[in-house]
Amino acid sequence: MNDVFKALADPTRRDILRMLAQHPASINTIAEQFDMTRPAVSKHIKILQQSNLVDIEVDASDARQRNCYLQLEALQEVEEYITALEIFWKNRLHGLGSYLQRKHQL
Repeated sequence: MNDVFKALADPTRRDILRMLAQHPASINTIAEQFDMTRPAVSKHIKILQQSNLVDIEVDASDARQRNCYLQLEALQEVEEYITALEIFWKNRLHGLGSYLQRKHQL
């Protein structure tokens, strides 16, 4: 899960994920959308791939192209973690609210 948080920490990588959420794209197509070198974009994509957020496949019609596909399964664990934190804090705040209400009634 730490790899996913590391990957999501960078705004460029979040932008790449947003692009891929619309449709798969080649690394060249993704690189054209950013004001950075293709190797820099490739480095971001590699981090996303290592975090299991992106899958890369060779294009069937052009073996020189590699296409990136969004993989959201890695976010399942993050969602569960955030949900557990949300439940924890809601319970704590509810308890605080109840305590303050009782204190005010005294």
